[in-house]
Amino acid sequence: MSPKTNAILNTLAAALLGLFIWWAEDNLDGYSIQILNLIAVNIILALSLNLIYGFTGLFSLGHAGFMAIGAYVCSILILAPEQKEMLFILEPAYDWVQSAQAPFFVAVVAGGLAAALFGVLVGIPLLRLGDDYLGMATLGFAEIVRIFAINLPRLTNGALGFKGIPDHANLWWNFGWCLFTLYVTVRLIRSNSGNVFKAIRDDEAAAKAMGIDVFRQKLLSFTLGAFFAGVGGALLGSLLATIDPKMFTFVLTFNVLMIVVTGGLGSITGSVLAGIAITILLEWLRFVENPVYFGEWELPGIPGMRMVVFSLALIFIILFRREGFMGKREFSWNWAVGRFFKKAERHGS
Repeated sequence: MSPKTNAILNTLAAALLGLFIWWAEDNLDGYSIQILNLIAVNIILALSLNLIYGFTGLFSLGHAGFMAIGAYVCSILILAPEQKEMLFILEPAYDWVQSAQAPFFVAVVAGGLAAALFGVLVGIPLLRLGDDYLGMATLGFAEIVRIFAINLPRLTNGALGFKGIPDHANLWWNFGWCLFTLYVTVRLIRSNSGNVFKAIRDDEAAAKAMGIDVFRQKLLSFTLGAFFAGVGGALLGSLLATIDPKMFTFVLTFNVLMIVVTGGLGSITGSVLAGIAITILLEWLRFVENPVYFGEWELPGIPGMRMVVFSLALIFIILFRREGFMGKREFSWNWAVGRFFKKAERHGS
């Protein structure tokens, strides 16, 4: 299939998504719209972590830290000065925090850039470490960010966080950023840089022997992943209208990692499909945390049981289908059209 045909089909798919969003805003209830918004944000986060871990082989557990940076920067910029004055009750905000304001798009980009900057600062010393040590170090970085958020009340309002954040992150913004993240990731992976990332993942020593600047390419992947993690955190903060340090624990990173592993490390399509499926299932499984009644008998709900179920599912996937549901396979229009005509031939015969 020619690149022109691919571009036309991609444009049609984006237009259909736009029509669906337009329909959803008028016909779906608030809860369903919230789930759709979470799907878009989770896809962004999964793609960003898959770029780092799935395509480049960097075992990073610091996603929650980058998300926190993006969320706090964006929130500071979109909260009105009057709101900040009411929120900062422990200690008054710094003057520049009090006066800082920007449009939502600028605030989201600023959140992503701030996360990317920390990605560079953290990546320069840490990306020289091996897989296990890198995982522990990035996990430590995320925890440091969370502790700083608690102990810098003039910047982050401490443990209270921010409430009443303007809810600008609607379906259009979230899916717009989701499509942009998907586009950038696909173009990057199909470029020479994508081939270099995969070469580093498969055999770092061989990549060095080929003359590849391994450290520079790792830093590029890590920084881009941090940028989109910051964007995801910024959108999530505005979507939920509240953030605090308790949000950005390891559980948040684990949720994103679960999506990536379930879909398939090194599969963009897998991240998208798993992002949709797991977001819906996480909401659907809320019933296991609520009491269940059988006539006069009551089975008490167990808080956190959803994560137990998904943790067991993740263990099962790692043991019996390590490559995830998609492996490294990707969706293509050639495959879709081929399947369509094969089915048409079967029905015709």
